[in-house]
Amino acid sequence: MPVSISARGAALDLIGAVLRQKHPLDGAIDDHPAMSELPARDRAFARLLVATVLRRLGQIDTLIEHCLEKPLPARASATQDLLRLGLAQLLFLRTPPHAAVATSVDLAEARGFLSYKGLVNAVLRRLSQEGPALVAAQDEGRLNVPQWLWRNWCEAYDEPTAHAIAIAHLHEAPLDISVRADPELWAQRLEAVLLPTGSLRRQAGGPIAALAGYDEAAWWIQDAAAALPAKILGDVSGETVLDLCAAPGGKTAQLAAAGAKVIALDRSPRRIERLNSNMARLKLTAETHVADAIQWRPPAPVKFILLDAPCTATGAVRRHPDVPHLKTPDDVARLAAVQERLLVAAVDMLAPGGVLVYCTCSLEQQEGKLQIEKLLAHGAPVKRMPIDPAEIGGLSECISAEGDLRTLPCHLSEQDGIDGFFAARLVRF
Repeated sequence: MPVSISARGAALDLIGAVLRQKHPLDGAIDDHPAMSELPARDRAFARLLVATVLRRLGQIDTLIEHCLEKPLPARASATQDLLRLGLAQLLFLRTPPHAAVATSVDLAEARGFLSYKGLVNAVLRRLSQEGPALVAAQDEGRLNVPQWLWRNWCEAYDEPTAHAIAIAHLHEAPLDISVRADPELWAQRLEAVLLPTGSLRRQAGGPIAALAGYDEAAWWIQDAAAALPAKILGDVSGETVLDLCAAPGGKTAQLAAAGAKVIALDRSPRRIERLNSNMARLKLTAETHVADAIQWRPPAPVKFILLDAPCTATGAVRRHPDVPHLKTPDDVARLAAVQERLLVAAVDMLAPGGVLVYCTCSLEQQEGKLQIEKLLAHGAPVKRMPIDPAEIGGLSECISAEGDLRTLPCHLSEQDGIDGFFAARLVRF
């Protein structure tokens, strides 16, 4: 049974919400009135369509430009989005050409783009013939990355690594799982691979709640890279751990499952509610507070602090393909200022001899390495506590020269990659 045109209509709306209204994709999906009414298969298809357009936007727009004598006027932006949807199906999702073209023309008519029906038909039919060869000649890594991000990654790493990161971002992330205990057993039950870091990995798809162990609260979804910062805090059993900017709670769950007495903070009541819900499902406990970590202080300094600071999330593009189209250099600067204040506050809450792990899911140096260098240069009473590769499953390529954690999406490529994460471990003197 073919996927309904309603899924394509929803996808068209979502592309506009992300690219022109600058709404995060997940929020746009939640807010779209028709998405919840679609069958599960159609909802999944709509999201796949939008994600493919966002991942391949540079390639797709270059192909559209190839077919037009001049750009479409601003008033025809929805027609541009419709062409993007058609090309995503035609050239990247292997939808049969007659179906991709016909449904796009039908959608143009349904949305009242009557004066552009002929153009939609002509462009898609032309690219059904010429498109595969044109795509094969494109540099898919470079074309799909905004110039400012490309420049940042080339400067931070090098051009081949920037290209490898961009290629990794073109693919949907697999499903990573953190387990409470017995990872070998759950790897077998979940038909998953046990990664060197201790996370389980299986292909994404299907309802999460239907998987073995969900009702038993035996595991939770968490990217393998996101699971590393809590690990490098060390042995926290029986210890009080302050988890700053904690929601949605994956790291909170890790710490609680390891036997820590967790105090979890987030400034968003909605996000704390989600954290509490997740912890309740997992039958784990934490003391939670709706508070700004820059201002809040514990009754006494604590021995362990995990600060997962708000960031641009440019390391998580595999899971959030809208990020390159929503973030700007100004966002990096704005969030770096927040991170700096959070770091200073976290050091102030740390007891002498205590351990602080600072982390972000960003690839930008300003949100990672440079934050730590600035903190140390300003005389903060902390020093680096270098991370040993053995603490993260022997992945020496993920340890920087300074001893910090630096995962890149192109790491673990033979096992479908990993999110980009930075983490530094500091000890107070």
